Amino acid sequence: MTGWLTVAGIGPGADDLVTPQVRAALDQATDVLGYIPYVARIPPREGLELHRSDNRQELYRARGALNLAAQGRRVVVVSSGDPGVFAMASALFEALEGQPDPAFEIRILPGITAMLAAAARLGAPLGHDFCAINLSDNLKPWALIERRLRLAAQADFAMAFYNPRSKSRPGGFGRALEILREECGPDRLISFARAISTPDECLRTLTLAEATPEMADMRSMVILGSSTTRRVGRWVYTPRSAP
Repeated sequence: MTGWLTVAGIGPGADDLVTPQVRAALDQATDVLGYIPYVARIPPREGLELHRSDNRQELYRARGALNLAAQGRRVVVVSSGDPGVFAMASALFEALEGQPDPAFEIRILPGITAMLAAAARLGAPLGHDFCAINLSDNLKPWALIERRLRLAAQADFAMAFYNPRSKSRPGGFGRALEILREECGPDRLISFARAISTPDECLRTLTLAEATPEMADMRSMVILGSSTTRRVGRWVYTPRSAP
């Protein structure tokens, strides 16, 4: 049996947002590896081994996947959303650094990331220039996050925030809101999109002055508008034309 390794995005939550290309890879796989709740989304079947690991074990997971593929297994590493957006694709290539090129095929299959799924449900808040920032300081210092927040705000980007607030990092998002109010003013629109495409989905748009840290958790995608972002009915959008 010839092995291969695929890193696949399984979308933001709903089964119908998993691409046909990713479904085909999962149907052929002998092994699926990933963070515990992501692997829980993969239906068990005969001939498929599911390998669950903690969210801070990305390099361990990547090396395990490479070893399995080298043994001739058909391996899929799953990430939520898209595997190249704050996810497992970069961890895989980090694990490959300094190693000879593998004899098996490696593929990265895109998925619908939470940022785009949330933006679509809200309307079009990312309709003009935007950036994405991971607010977790597990893998980078808070000083770097703060610098990027300030510079992105000064450049008038709309911003999509991943991993805004967790039990282990309860204070960071509050500080992020303070920085954004300093740079953008109190009237800038900010949207909270929680558990997008699942039965628990919740959407909320308000101003920075009204936003509180408790409105976000690890299931939330937070989108801050630019100076041109506005509401139309229940939707939020950023015009494509520059101000």
